[in-house]
Amino acid sequence: MASIRQFQVTFDCAEPERVARFWCEVLGYVVPPPPEGFASWSDYDRSLAPEKQGASFACLDPSGVGPRLYFQRVPEGKVVKNRVHLDVRAGTGLVGAERLATLEAECARLVALGATRVRLLEADEEYESCIVMQDVEGNEFCLD
Repeated sequence: MASIRQFQVTFDCAEPERVARFWCEVLGYVVPPPPEGFASWSDYDRSLAPEKQGASFACLDPSGVGPRLYFQRVPEGKVVKNRVHLDVRAGTGLVGAERLATLEAECARLVALGATRVRLLEADEEYESCIVMQDVEGNEFCLD
């Protein structure tokens, strides 16, 4: 039997700290403490070579259950739809109008944080409703 491995989810982006802080708010994640010897991440960042400053950022599930999220600066912008995306599970176990109301309330909270609502995918005979959204840099995710 194969062993279970830990993993992190990596986002390519233009502004790693901005995108990381958005996802901290969405998921209830936290920024880890800065490396030993530095009072803040800003202090650490200033100690790096100029081309490395602001190049990456990370956030963690404070319970230790969810994966680490890592954000790395890349030179190219987002061009096409993500091949992998996160599903933010806000309506688990809910159906119909109750599910939709819960998703709409969470959508409003995320839009206030800088997310963009793309479209509502309404329930059908196979799936419950979900809302397709984009984070602060246009990466798609589903509010499910």
